[in-house]
Amino acid sequence: MPEEFDDVPGLEAADAPLAVIVEKQRTETAIESLRAEGVYDDSRRVRTDRGEAGREEPDEPERIALPVTEPPTGTRVLEVVRQFDPEFRTTDLADVLAERGWSEAEIETAPSSWAVIGSVILVTMPAECPDETAVAEALLEIHGEADSVLADEGIANTGEAGTHREPRTRLLAGESDTETIHAEHGTRYGLDPAKVMFSPGNQAERARMGDAVSGDEHVFDMFAGIGYFTLPMARAGARVSATEINPTAFRYLLENAVLNDVSDRVEAYMSDCRDLASEIDADRVVMGYYGSSASADNSENADSTASRANEAHEFLPAALEALVPGGVVHYHEATPESRLWDRPLERLERASDTAESDLEILEKRRVKSHSAGVAHVVVDVRFE
Repeated sequence: MPEEFDDVPGLEAADAPLAVIVEKQRTETAIESLRAEGVYDDSRRVRTDRGEAGREEPDEPERIALPVTEPPTGTRVLEVVRQFDPEFRTTDLADVLAERGWSEAEIETAPSSWAVIGSVILVTMPAECPDETAVAEALLEIHGEADSVLADEGIANTGEAGTHREPRTRLLAGESDTETIHAEHGTRYGLDPAKVMFSPGNQAERARMGDAVSGDEHVFDMFAGIGYFTLPMARAGARVSATEINPTAFRYLLENAVLNDVSDRVEAYMSDCRDLASEIDADRVVMGYYGSSASADNSENADSTASRANEAHEFLPAALEALVPGGVVHYHEATPESRLWDRPLERLERASDTAESDLEILEKRRVKSHSAGVAHVVVDVRFE
């Protein structure tokens, strides 16, 4: 083993911290699994393991050392080692920037939050930040498992890009190849955050959908994307009919079904969900898209040419057409705080009246803050 690592058995320096060795391509999945076990050590940096004599083996896959507090029991690793010379990370962005000579006033302009999606850091950069590159490089120092930093500039709102919900990003630091695998709650999402959207703030809702379904259900996911809700529901045993019109997202949807070993339970269609609704008999419909409602404009007739095509509520007739009596719809909307919960409930009631059905509100939930004065919400509704 290289000088900073050694085998665990027979080690004299028994107080040296532990690390596990994994193949590089499994880094994100292994970290998620180690976190779930409660043994991942965030205080130390991820290191490259260079094999015997401190050099990489030419014919072997690159190996990564992940810091742990104790040997894992449920995560597949190549071996467990001790680190003689661990590198401890600074986890506070302000501290890293201060070490690099930033003044207190400059530090105040730095971002206060960011998301790590697999090996990619996604950050909204304040306009007054004096040096985006320095911040991005500091974030890479803090998150040793990350390879790239992207500036998050929102979702396209016009034309085909708006209909496809394409993200607007810029590479700030690190590798230009931003394709990655993001793992959460046991579900693995392959994606490129520069090409398809992924909202870290929806994590709890994705997990909830996996808990909501039973194995004998048929689910219609009307806006499947890369499988945000489809994958956890299929992993829970449900049969999912998933539609997605974005060709890039659809490709990832197919690949992710295989990646999560649920391709036998996912029927994927690259089509407008409304074209398929009449052919579906679903026990549950997921409407994880809120269209151009993402503004504080209370008007029902806001200019749709300036934003994404189609309001979310315009798809409710298709959702009810696909739903069996007694089925449940999960209706997402970006709602102005001033009309919470009136607007989504009014729209659901109108759809119920048009379909000549009765509705029962099962649950109302805030998913996250969408923007100033606007909340992303979901309403669970049973229609008879």
